[in-house]
Amino acid sequence: MMSILGIEVGGTKLQLGIGAGDGSGFVAFERRDIDIAKGAAGILTQIEHTGHELVAAHPVQRVGIGFGGPVDSTLGRVIKSIQVAGWDDVPLAAWCEEKFGVPAVLGNDCDCAALAEASFGAGKDSRTVFYVTVGTGVGGGLVIDGKLHGKGRPAVAEIGQLRPGINADTPAATVESYAAGPGIVAAVMRCLETSDDEVAKHELRHWQKEESALNAKAVADLAASGNSIAQSAIHQATCVLGWAIAQVITLTAADVVVIGGGVSLIGEERFFQPLNREVARYVFPPLANSYRILPAALGEEVVVHGAVALAAT
Repeated sequence: MMSILGIEVGGTKLQLGIGAGDGSGFVAFERRDIDIAKGAAGILTQIEHTGHELVAAHPVQRVGIGFGGPVDSTLGRVIKSIQVAGWDDVPLAAWCEEKFGVPAVLGNDCDCAALAEASFGAGKDSRTVFYVTVGTGVGGGLVIDGKLHGKGRPAVAEIGQLRPGINADTPAATVESYAAGPGIVAAVMRCLETSDDEVAKHELRHWQKEESALNAKAVADLAASGNSIAQSAIHQATCVLGWAIAQVITLTAADVVVIGGGVSLIGEERFFQPLNREVARYVFPPLANSYRILPAALGEEVVVHGAVALAAT
């Protein structure tokens, strides 16, 4: 059985696991918090130290990396990171090959997650799987017949960067700006200034005073309790995301859309049910009832599973 080191490089966490690339459990797994202030150099030091410990204990034959940002997978180079400084044009695959002495491959983290969910998770046995992560950002990955689509392109399946409508004519007016966690919170803050619902405004200000910070889950909880401002923000997010997913289904005829990320954990009633309604409203009618929208199955380890699977192919 092949032994592969999978690495996830995120904006807040670093995860490394030893697996076989067949969806089975990891024989070893390590998680580290990232110190953004130390930049890419600090993360590379963590990868080197933890990776050497794992390689010393296991007969690693390959390395797969899922990176949280745009990459050139053909050249094995990071293009940049939005969250962490120092990643511009870094040859990360070659660096790993030098440090660990085995071949390495590099992919975008969302693409790796898509591959994992299509191969071993909620999209298993489906021909065309589109994966969406909805958290602090919105990203996507497309797998067709078990293979990632768009290899070698600078970006692919970036659903979060779609512009929702012809009036969204600036780079900041994206699906991500409405549907990601910070976008949901931003919508609430805007409504605090304009809403006539004094009760809802009072509830939100009381929450801010008691809890100090809103996040998407808090907004969803307030929406469930009847807060009209929170309900409006959640509705806007699911409407825009539903529109975007409908466009993807219309273009790709995806069998399954798998959704992960922190915002998706809001749950069935407050997230998946309204999202399904919005997708049905916007999708090309001949494709109605031809797709499923499912929650991700592989949890927080999904990118590492995908990085291992990427290296196994």
